[in-house]
Amino acid sequence: MRTLKLGMVGGGEGAFIGAVHRIAARLDGCWQLDAGCLSSTPDKAKRSADALGLARSYKSYEDMAAQESVLEGGIDAVSIVTPNHMHLPVARAFLKAGIHVICDKPLTTDLAQAEDFANECADYDAQFFLTHNYSASPLIRQAKSMVADGTLGDLRLVHAEYLQDWLSRAPDADNVQAAWRTDPARTGGAGAIGDIGTHAYHLATFVAGQNASHLAADLSSFVDGRQVDDNANILLRFASGARGSIFASQVATGCENGLKLRIHGTKGGLSWAQERPNEMIFTPIGGVEQRLTRAGAGATDAANGVSRIPAGHPEGYLEAFGTLYREIALHLLGVEVAHDVPTLKDGVAGMRFIDACQRSSRDNAEWCAL
Repeated sequence: MRTLKLGMVGGGEGAFIGAVHRIAARLDGCWQLDAGCLSSTPDKAKRSADALGLARSYKSYEDMAAQESVLEGGIDAVSIVTPNHMHLPVARAFLKAGIHVICDKPLTTDLAQAEDFANECADYDAQFFLTHNYSASPLIRQAKSMVADGTLGDLRLVHAEYLQDWLSRAPDADNVQAAWRTDPARTGGAGAIGDIGTHAYHLATFVAGQNASHLAADLSSFVDGRQVDDNANILLRFASGARGSIFASQVATGCENGLKLRIHGTKGGLSWAQERPNEMIFTPIGGVEQRLTRAGAGATDAANGVSRIPAGHPEGYLEAFGTLYREIALHLLGVEVAHDVPTLKDGVAGMRFIDACQRSSRDNAEWCAL
């Protein structure tokens, strides 16, 4: 398979998610990182590029898009790992230039902008992908296939939670990651719901195979002076009749990265936890609880198709990111993949989720349509 050329905007020194994307892109040999605008500060961008040995470093993403689009051997796609408010303008610049976009979530900071952008993208030949990495975990792929083939019967309950505690107190002034995540100007006012709530919602709806039709949300800001939500309790209704919930918090003391999913139908139930990604519990109605393991005896083709190593060896967060990068590369090269990777429609769905949560919470947790 031909190795594709990748660029990156954001993700310079001191950034977390940029390094994750770079590792993931290299994991299967599908991508080679050649160019970047790794910071909006030119000196920092140059230092970061030199540290990574990039062939080309740019002072602005606009220059990067313009020059890479006409350069012989220029990049095939760009990875966007900036704060949320820059996702859309950077994506627009590269799509207009005919360069595919791989963007961290959420799509942007405003639903109206997201919907306008989706309409605009219909005119572009380049494609947009969103990195909801948890959807590429092998057992999540198996869970989705079990729901789709009726193993759980008709769905009744869809519950996801994502609990962290790293923002339980006001962060230090030099904590860059906390600074932009708690800045309403750079997040559109979405704190926990934008940062981790969108992950929980996408995971729940990805496995369930359906988006929620209505929600009722109670958003809270527990830390004094914080201008974005740091805790969210959300009820969900689905058009199929199923009910669900999302619990997302960054002030849940004692929790590190507690993303969990529980789905229950008329024939059985499933539960999975991101901190133990290599096992999933399936219980058929009236039957004995079964512990399914990644690549183990109970794994199906849906899980085995994206597993890299034998059962018993831990595989998790980075590998799931790597699977998305591999599947995006295969898709761009015209090779059929088993699952659709998250795209623009998933980005817009995430923005509808955020918007409905904010509307509902402002109205004292009234039910809102998505």
